[in-house]
Amino acid sequence: MIKLGMNAAFAACRYPEPEAWLKIVGETLNLRYTQFFSDLIDPKVEEKTKKRLCLRTKRAAKRYNVTIHSLFTGTAPHWSHFLLHPDKGMRKDANLWWEKYIKMAPLLGAKAVGSFLGSFSAKDSQNSKRKKQLTEELIKTWCHFAHLAKKEGLEYLMFEPMSVPREMPCTIKETEELYERLNEKSALPIKLCLDVGHGAAISGTKKDRDPYAWIKHFGSRTAVIHIQQTDRKSSKHWPFTKKYNRIGIIDGQRTVEAIKASGAKEILLVIEVFHSFFEPMEYKVLDDLKESVDYWRKWIKK
Repeated sequence: MIKLGMNAAFAACRYPEPEAWLKIVGETLNLRYTQFFSDLIDPKVEEKTKKRLCLRTKRAAKRYNVTIHSLFTGTAPHWSHFLLHPDKGMRKDANLWWEKYIKMAPLLGAKAVGSFLGSFSAKDSQNSKRKKQLTEELIKTWCHFAHLAKKEGLEYLMFEPMSVPREMPCTIKETEELYERLNEKSALPIKLCLDVGHGAAISGTKKDRDPYAWIKHFGSRTAVIHIQQTDRKSSKHWPFTKKYNRIGIIDGQRTVEAIKASGAKEILLVIEVFHSFFEPMEYKVLDDLKESVDYWRKWIKK
């Protein structure tokens, strides 16, 4: 079964009130599923405030008949190198962030938490010994996260393949190897969150540059696919409007066919569109999201 949802990234810096952004998802866009975006409520915020905001969000989701499917990292962690930062103290801080985010999931009624893994510094990315050391540490850290997630009642965790070698994994081979290693001793399933705009566009093989090849290869092990209109040059996160569909490479029919060919039983397609905070894009957000939903409703009714 393929379902359609919206990543809450559109709400960051625009609609911080839970009632506002969830009304957009549930009424304006008429979607029943959303993926939470950590920039809306940073897990390291003061506990009383965090719990109050999570309760408001959960109530608003119920009010507008929206299921918060999962939690995912926002832009703030992405700029910090996260679990692969060269400094041990910064990695420890990222671990704490992750633990708090896992504990947020039950407060929001979500069943899973996902993230990109981290990014090497330019220096570490050129040192094979250092990369191996940090990778081994990361795998042990995720084993710890899995135990915590199981204790909190979650069903699975997700990691997202990225776009450049510094942000592992970014090739099909690398993703396959990491997927196996992360699941080897995990207390619960570690699944994938694919993104049709990711994959090594320059440094990878022809297959690594093909979003449909990724879906066919990993679809049965994937819980969520981030969908964006994009080209083969970079991850654009364009909306699915007539303007961008003319120049983009992502086609709804081909995407659905690739999912079916993968043997996947259930996948949530999550529209992940980024708009700049400048004119005129600032005022096109809702119109672009509506047109994007209409585009995907040709193939996905749920």
